[in-house]
Amino acid sequence: MFVEKGEYPEGITLNQKKTIRKLANGFFLNKNVLTSTEATPHLLVYGTEEVIPVEVEIPSLRIIQEAELDDAEWIRKRYQQHALIDEKRMIAVCHGQLYQQRMARAFNKHVRTRVFQIGQLVLKRIFPNQEEYKGQFAPNWQGPYMVRKVLSGGVVVLAEMDSQEWSRAINSDSIKRYYV
Repeated sequence: MFVEKGEYPEGITLNQKKTIRKLANGFFLNKNVLTSTEATPHLLVYGTEEVIPVEVEIPSLRIIQEAELDDAEWIRKRYQQHALIDEKRMIAVCHGQLYQQRMARAFNKHVRTRVFQIGQLVLKRIFPNQEEYKGQFAPNWQGPYMVRKVLSGGVVVLAEMDSQEWSRAINSDSIKRYYV
């Protein structure tokens, strides 16, 4: 129910909710089938798990079971595995997308939006890859600059104090308000 709808059973404790969330990370709901997402890269590419040399010398149960199949049965089984490769790849892609969404959601919880107004004074961060960088003992901020334009997505256009506008926009993450 948690994987499908994101809902918890009624009457459970906070620790039980935490356990359900942790366990749900290992599963993916494909239509009405709950699938584990522990597929290895070898399984996704070749449709079967790899056989290590030790298993040839001392056969595992999996190797013994495959060896006892006749040729027609072995071919049929391989064909079925081949047909499932696309499904397993889709499951892995969906799992990756879900993981990225969870990571973005966790990151966005801590993002603090900065709103700037035209005419505000700001300082610009000096990054180590910029020409203005003078070493680790130099200031980290330069300015003040004036906000000329506020664009969508947290992008601003700055101007020097003599009203000379910059040709490039800058992300609002690399500026901070300057208080006089």
